[in-house]
Amino acid sequence: MFIKDAWYVASWADDLGTTPIARRICDIPLVLYRTATGEAAALVDRCCHRAAPLSLGKVTETGLECGYHGLVFNTEGTCVHIPGQRHIPGTAKVQSFAVIEKDAIVWIWMGDPQAADAGLIVDYPFHNDPVKWPFRHETMPIKANYALMVDNLMDLTHLGYVHVTTIGGNPTVHVEAKMETERTDRGLKFTRWILDADAPPTIAAAVHFEGKVDRWQEFEFIAPGVIKHWAGAVDANTGAYDQGIREGGFMVRIFHGITPETETSCFYFWSIANGFGQDDPATSVEAHRSAKEAFSEDKVVIEQQQQRLTEMGEHDLIDIRSDSARVSMRRTLNRMLDKERIT
Repeated sequence: MFIKDAWYVASWADDLGTTPIARRICDIPLVLYRTATGEAAALVDRCCHRAAPLSLGKVTETGLECGYHGLVFNTEGTCVHIPGQRHIPGTAKVQSFAVIEKDAIVWIWMGDPQAADAGLIVDYPFHNDPVKWPFRHETMPIKANYALMVDNLMDLTHLGYVHVTTIGGNPTVHVEAKMETERTDRGLKFTRWILDADAPPTIAAAVHFEGKVDRWQEFEFIAPGVIKHWAGAVDANTGAYDQGIREGGFMVRIFHGITPETETSCFYFWSIANGFGQDDPATSVEAHRSAKEAFSEDKVVIEQQQQRLTEMGEHDLIDIRSDSARVSMRRTLNRMLDKERIT
């Protein structure tokens, strides 16, 4: 089951051009493209004539042309041209989807277009400030249910085990981190503080610290599949935790957009914006490289996890203390699914 009445990341804006892209979201085959005037659009990837994928076609001045027999469709999915035929039947249509471009992201609403409220799209202004927050992005296919990827981001105690040589470090400090959680109308927020600890390898390589550091990890989950992430580290006992002084040191903002493809696969759209060394392009390159290395470690575990769940189910799995944010997230998703079933 998929939550349809929601905005999902369909593509990075700069990845979408006039060459059609085939993409499956919520197990619906889609064609994503830009019109000749640059407007982002999404249609079902199936021509209403002989069911050929429209993603095999091309963009023309008048619309998306099917690569099989040349029918042309506008962004609403209405056929506007049939070669050799003046009359166009009223049934010559394909399903279209609401698409909005915002903050370097192309968003898609998979449910009732009439319910597509643009005000529900997540704000992420950091993608619009390349001087203060230069960023790089990635699209990572994951062979696992999208909720498993969200699970992974809701319980960061895994960092000390999965990411020992990258962003993790000592497992004990993650288990004993100070945790503050706040439920919201659309999900939850949580902040984790790791105080007076050694900097993990990735952070230590990026910024020189005199000794121990104080680290924070702030997350905001917006259902069903977006997480805003702010992480940083400064020299220990310099006021980050008790006075809110977080300038200097290491700081990144990470956008996580997890979009379901099928019941056992998803797209992981992520970006990382560095808040340190912004004048040096190499800093952004290295921040992206190290993040990709860490997220690739997650991918290995989560894909193997999905295999075991497919083979053996989850009826006998247990929850532990560190699952509180994950459990809250799952309850939010279940409430959204229940609401759609009722309506």
